[in-house]
Amino acid sequence: MPSAKQPSRADYVGHILSDLPALPDRWGEGLIFAFSGIDGPTNTESQFVATAAADRFGLLIHTPRRRLLRVESDTATQVRVATGDVLIVETLSGDLLSMTYTAWHTLIGRMPVTGMLSLAFENGDRDENAGLQITLDSECGDAVVLARRGLRFAIAYGASFEEAQDRALQGLDADLDATIVQRLAIYRGLPDDRLFNKCVSVMKANTLAPEGVIRQRWSTPDRVPHRHMWLWDSVFHTFGMNLLDPQLAWEFLEAVLDQVHGSPSGGGGEAGMIPHCMHIDGTTSRITQPPLLAWGVWENYRAAGAPDARLVYALPRLEAYLTWNLIHRDQNGNGLLEWFIEETPVSRSGESGMDNSPRFDRAILLDAVDFSTFQALDMAMTAKIAGVLGEHGKAQMWQARSDEMAQQIHTLLWDPVQRFYCDRELGNGGGTEGELSPVKAVSGFLPLLLDTIPAEHVDGLAGHLSNPDTFDSAFPVSSVSLDEPSWSTDMWRGATWINFNYLVVLGLVKHRRLDVAERLKSRWLEHVTKYYEQYGVLFEFYDARDVKPPVACDRKGSRRRPYDIRRKMDSIRDYHWTAALTARLLFGASTGGLMDSAVLADE
Repeated sequence: MPSAKQPSRADYVGHILSDLPALPDRWGEGLIFAFSGIDGPTNTESQFVATAAADRFGLLIHTPRRRLLRVESDTATQVRVATGDVLIVETLSGDLLSMTYTAWHTLIGRMPVTGMLSLAFENGDRDENAGLQITLDSECGDAVVLARRGLRFAIAYGASFEEAQDRALQGLDADLDATIVQRLAIYRGLPDDRLFNKCVSVMKANTLAPEGVIRQRWSTPDRVPHRHMWLWDSVFHTFGMNLLDPQLAWEFLEAVLDQVHGSPSGGGGEAGMIPHCMHIDGTTSRITQPPLLAWGVWENYRAAGAPDARLVYALPRLEAYLTWNLIHRDQNGNGLLEWFIEETPVSRSGESGMDNSPRFDRAILLDAVDFSTFQALDMAMTAKIAGVLGEHGKAQMWQARSDEMAQQIHTLLWDPVQRFYCDRELGNGGGTEGELSPVKAVSGFLPLLLDTIPAEHVDGLAGHLSNPDTFDSAFPVSSVSLDEPSWSTDMWRGATWINFNYLVVLGLVKHRRLDVAERLKSRWLEHVTKYYEQYGVLFEFYDARDVKPPVACDRKGSRRRPYDIRRKMDSIRDYHWTAALTARLLFGASTGGLMDSAVLADE
């Protein structure tokens, strides 16, 4: 039986934290605290995932009927470690609060002598029996049980009370310190940079093991509320994961490519389509998302030095998907693509990923800058993949298609008055094009990723990044221009998103605008660091003007109180692509040194 005696502070720090870099040490509401698929099996269906509660070190457990673990201590404390699966807190007297997961279903820990612990449903209901605190959901049938022995505790989930009880009692006998050492092993050898390792923590927490129809380890934007697998998110996640484990990054990509309609493991529907959201039970959405998969595959191939077998697997799926886009998303046949437009006003184009952008307020089809640029870029990457495999005819075909679409982007979507790329209405057909949209959105910077962009267009775009009336905000790059009449902090109506910042920085570096790229990088890291230190989490999006903190930004409607992570009414916390792309940005000492990217290769 483990001893309840508390180790001394010096012994504990020496045993647990020796040879580790600076680890995350901020604990804030919404921090994702969950067992990672990097360490073993996960179970998404159970929803046994916790986030930091509003009160000190408590946990909100997001089962269908939520539970709340309250943790109280009457002495001052200092957080030593706060990752996505390890919490270590010291009291000024030298006592310790520590906890981690032994498995997806069991959380174990040690309380300070003066601490108090309680588990109940969110409304306070619970049962007690034989020293156990029991929460049994009569509707869903699941149970979560808290067991204690001296200063040790264990909290376990089960599909029945008996299963939860057995797991909790076994958890009391687990080696807590050895388990913590295992969970922190991923940080050994990493940079001595607290923000970088917070990014790693978020990436780890949002990685899941094979489940249901998903046969590989896979990634999610956030374990709560999104939970599922998303197309373009998964690719962005690999850009960070390539730094840590290219094999795991490949699995993220393979998990998505496996779902292409018409493949042996993919769903039904039109062959070649890849849904924007995929669930472990095989259900999917009916729309797609920005095509970045070929870029992701090529980036991973270069990072891993991977065998060509991965490219052999990927090529037909990429070709099928890109062909599907060309057939089903170019209604006017002018070589540019249009996003699907939905009926709901708060998400006119979930397919674009920029759900509620003012670009889509009129609910009409538009030749889209972003869709067309992503497609042109992915066709160029597919050409590279085909070339490596000796498929030279395919390589030439996909490169030609990429060049043709890029030329259409520069010809039809450039606004010479605003010196910016804008969407264009479809017009009346027969070669008659509609008007350019007056909305300047961050998507207008994406042609910087193309080789063929004219130099004067680069000048125009760079000028907007230095213009305080359009995109030179306190925390650039605003998702729409600051002079847009409907500008707000509500998601894509003005807030700053890290995925587009990454793309803009890449484009600037590609065309040797390193001074602008370095300034954007500096502001990006300054603001992400500031709000991590203040709130303990990495946010989904930020106020570009930096007037409101991220917790006060709207999300598809006015902010609501109290904060409820499952209602998606605030900027989501510990967001995966914010972490992955910030880690990618931090990896180099300078912007030029950082960007060893496929977009910049062979130049």
